[in-house]
Amino acid sequence: MLVDALKAEGYRFSLNRVLVFISVLLTPILFAIGGVVFHWVTKTNGDKAAQAANLPLSLPSEAVNLGDAFGFAAANCANGFVLISVLIAAATLYAGDYRWETWRLISARNDRVSLILAKVGTVKIIAIIGSLFFLLASFIFMLAQAVVYQRGLSFSVPVGDLGGIALTWLLSYIRIVQFSLIALLAAVMTRSLLAALIVPWALGFIQSLFGQIAPALLGMEPGGWTLQLLLPGLAYDTLKAALEGPLEPPMTVAVVWKAGISLALWTLAPLAGALVWFKRQDLSKE
Repeated sequence: MLVDALKAEGYRFSLNRVLVFISVLLTPILFAIGGVVFHWVTKTNGDKAAQAANLPLSLPSEAVNLGDAFGFAAANCANGFVLISVLIAAATLYAGDYRWETWRLISARNDRVSLILAKVGTVKIIAIIGSLFFLLASFIFMLAQAVVYQRGLSFSVPVGDLGGIALTWLLSYIRIVQFSLIALLAAVMTRSLLAALIVPWALGFIQSLFGQIAPALLGMEPGGWTLQLLLPGLAYDTLKAALEGPLEPPMTVAVVWKAGISLALWTLAPLAGALVWFKRQDLSKE
């Protein structure tokens, strides 16, 4: 029954071409175009500055390693633009049946847990496809660097780095899903598409602001339980930093555990809360 519900949600989502474009393609396209413009502007300004100072123009240097695109994409595919893009799709999927009053039509054909999990599964697939397109955009970014700066191309990914890249990508994927699950809880509790869109964004903004002022004004340590549990974005950054290099004070194994527990709670708690609330919800008028 879950498979049937997942197929149905995927089919419904694929029919909304605007939503597919916004949630999957928009950010990679903007990043690819922005990367080309960035390299061209940087090269042009650098050459002008060199000419003004009577210095020789920069010459081609070492080749651009396209293999670096894997690590770059894994570390950056959960950026703010991606989070908002996936949030738009998630809010539409989670609250759309409330908006169009179709829950009473589909809830009689499948159990409620399967219906919710199918929507979550569709968002997970969107996140995976979006990260693959972001990887493609990262390749374009590096190809543009090679073309603009007239550098050669190479391709190498050390075997020892593959595990770290895979874990970093998995962490970014979990962060995207975690952020979208806030929209799920908001949609189920409020039955509102607008709330599903605004609540995760507003909560993320407040958490980011609190994370900046709390250490200075309240004396909270970033590695303490309070900030790690209250700020899933900080927990994500902590775990990513731990994957990028050896632990150095104040980063310790204890802090990494705190961050892992925090991100797990912020992922599982909204899902569990939404399932419990939805199972007890009256859908006779939805």
